[in-house]
Amino acid sequence: MKHRILQVGCGGISNSWLKIFANRKNIEIVGLVDINKNAAYNKKNEYNLECEIFDNLNTAIKATIPDIVIDNTIPEAHRNVVITALESGCHVFGEKPLADTFENAAEMVKKANDTQKSYFVVQNRRYLKHIRAYKNIIESGAIGDLGYLTANFHLGPHFGGFRDAMDSPLILDMSIHTFDQARLISGSDPISVYCHEFNPPGSWYNGSASACCIFEMTGNMVFSYNGSWCAVGNETSWQSEWRAMGSLGTAIWDGENSPFYEKAIKKEGDNSRREFERITPEYEYNSEEGHAGCINDMLRAVEENREAETDCKDNIKSFAMVMAAIKSSKEGRKVYMREIC
Repeated sequence: MKHRILQVGCGGISNSWLKIFANRKNIEIVGLVDINKNAAYNKKNEYNLECEIFDNLNTAIKATIPDIVIDNTIPEAHRNVVITALESGCHVFGEKPLADTFENAAEMVKKANDTQKSYFVVQNRRYLKHIRAYKNIIESGAIGDLGYLTANFHLGPHFGGFRDAMDSPLILDMSIHTFDQARLISGSDPISVYCHEFNPPGSWYNGSASACCIFEMTGNMVFSYNGSWCAVGNETSWQSEWRAMGSLGTAIWDGENSPFYEKAIKKEGDNSRREFERITPEYEYNSEEGHAGCINDMLRAVEENREAETDCKDNIKSFAMVMAAIKSSKEGRKVYMREIC
C-alpha cells in the first residue's frame, strides 16, 4: 500500500518526518505546504523531492489528493489544519500537543469520529526500548502493586521562537511527553492534579519554565512531576528520570540506560536490617525507536484499519493532564479531570 503524503509545516520539526519518509518505498510526498513558501522550497531541495509547493491547505488538498496529511504546524494552528484535512477525507498524523486548548482538542476528536478518519498524535518517547522494558517491569508485577511514580525533568534548551514567549512553555509544550509516558508506564489515567508553576532566577523564558505537579491516578496511584526547562547543569535525559515504588520493590530508569528494580531479600530472623537484590531484566524490542517507531505504528494502523497507540481518542487523556495542570496553577487549587473533560 502506497501512501500519498501532504506535509503541512516546513519548520525544523519537519526534518524528523521527512528523513523517515525519504527511506520509505511506500511513501510518496505529493506536496509541501507552508505560509512561508521559501521554507517549503528549502525542504523540497534539501530532500530532493518532486512535489508541488503551496501556501494554502485547501488548495493543496484539492491539487494533490493525499490520503494522509502531516501536521507540523504550531499548536495554535492544529485545529484548523486537522479539521480541514479530516473533512477532506484525509487521515492526519500530527505533532504534539494535540491542540492548544481542550475545547479545540475535543472538537478535533469528535471530527475524527464523525468522519471515520484517523487523527494520530506523535508521542515519540513511548517508542523506546528502555521505556518498554520499564513498563514491562511494572506490568509484570515484579515490584508488586504500583503506588507511587515520580519523574524528574531538568533541561535548559535555548530554542528561541514561540516557546520563549509562551505563558507556560514547560507544561504546555513539553510536559505532554512525560505525562503521556506516565500513563504508558503505569497503565493508569488521571483523576486530579495540583500544579505550581514558577519562573526561577536565570530563566530566559517570559512565562513559567518550571513546575511541580501531583496527580492522583486510577488504581490508587500517585504520579509526581518535577520539571524545569531552564536548568543549568546536571541535566536529566529528555526522557526524564523515573522512580516507581511498588508494594514489593522499586524500579528505576534514568531515561537513557536499561531500567532495573530492587526487591527485598527474605531472611530468617532479624528484619530490622533489610537487604535487597538488584535485577536488570532482559527485554526484546523489535521496532525502530522514536519518531520512526511512532510513525511506523501510525502507518500500520491505517493499513490495518485500527487505532494507533497514540490515537487522538487516547491522547486526549494525556492532553487533559496538561490543561488541568495549567488550570490548577492559575487558580491555585486542586483540579479534577472532570472539570476539564
